[in-house]
Amino acid sequence: MNRGFYIILGAQFFSALADNTLLFAAIALLKDLNAPSWQTPVLQQFFVISYILLAPFVGAFADSMPKGRVMFASNTIKFVGCLGMLLGLHPLYAYGVVGLGAAAYSPAKYGILTEYLPPSKLVLANGWMEGLTVAAIILGAIIGGALLNPSLANQLLAFDLPLIDTPPEISILIIAGLYVAAAVFNLYIPKVSIDHRAPKKNPFFLVHDFWHSFRLLWQDPLGRVSLAVTTLFWGAGATLRLIMLEWAALALNFGMEQAAKLTAWVAVGIAVGSVLAAKFVTLEKSVRVLPMGIGMGVATTLMVFVHQPLHAIILLVILGVMAGYFVVPMNALLQHRGHLLMGAGHSIAVQNFNENLSILAMLGIYALMIKAQLSIFTITVLFGLFISATMGWLYRKHGHDQDLGQT
Repeated sequence: MNRGFYIILGAQFFSALADNTLLFAAIALLKDLNAPSWQTPVLQQFFVISYILLAPFVGAFADSMPKGRVMFASNTIKFVGCLGMLLGLHPLYAYGVVGLGAAAYSPAKYGILTEYLPPSKLVLANGWMEGLTVAAIILGAIIGGALLNPSLANQLLAFDLPLIDTPPEISILIIAGLYVAAAVFNLYIPKVSIDHRAPKKNPFFLVHDFWHSFRLLWQDPLGRVSLAVTTLFWGAGATLRLIMLEWAALALNFGMEQAAKLTAWVAVGIAVGSVLAAKFVTLEKSVRVLPMGIGMGVATTLMVFVHQPLHAIILLVILGVMAGYFVVPMNALLQHRGHLLMGAGHSIAVQNFNENLSILAMLGIYALMIKAQLSIFTITVLFGLFISATMGWLYRKHGHDQDLGQT
């Protein structure tokens, strides 16, 4: 891997770090506003809705110019959303603006890997990308929790900065600085030749072009299985992060700061799993990791039996290892097929559309469960069983063809 690849990683790290830290700050801000508890999952729904609504356009946008420029422009939108939250815009709407930038950012950050690197290095590159993104999730949880700690927050508030009066606000100011750091890296991302530029900019053509890409990826055998798996994975992952915050409060008597840090242990496991996948799983054999998805569901249901912090950490790390080992090869396979069939930006936009539709649906179901006052333990068991059953069905459907990745 050369210097340009590490610049791409640096840009992704700071942008992801800001995104993940901002989530905890936004949740804390909702609590300060005495918002209803169901607004917490809705917060992430506002974030992902842009991925769905803009899917027909962001892929073409990402393929229309050098990806580094796309990442810089998208990161600027994230910064504006962060600033809006600081200036008093309701967290739901401000986080929605950040989601707008993230929707445009994603096809570029993954698409550049397929344009910049040969197929033989895609699993390794995805291992690095996922590992570093997970490191950002870990630090985001740690920093997010630490900044909400009253003792540290009061020390920072002692500087008496304008418009900064509460711990969430000082957190958001620091997060804005992280977006600036990401923008600096964006400026130095190497330029690659523009791939699969859309022949027309007419919105109706772009919607038709997106629908064509959508069907093409779902009809391709390799594209279909990898897209189905990653769609379920990311919907489950986004919901599980919020479930863990509530579970930690009830099962372990953790406050917001401790619960936020606990989620970092899943990320540690994902980082380990990502490294193992990069070392032991080839692109041709990527379908063989499907049983790990079943294990993820089982590990999730076991959370209801855990009431000791050490046991919780062990279980969450194991869950993370399975998740990382499972999703990295699937992502690499999906990117490779998408790049061959329709162009990197287009395929990532289709992937984001499906994944975020899954996130939107799962978070909506979770919000309804909370509103119906179901126990968090009941929700956790139902959630884990759903993951295992769905992954089991996918494995029965595709697991018989162990060499699917060779076709």
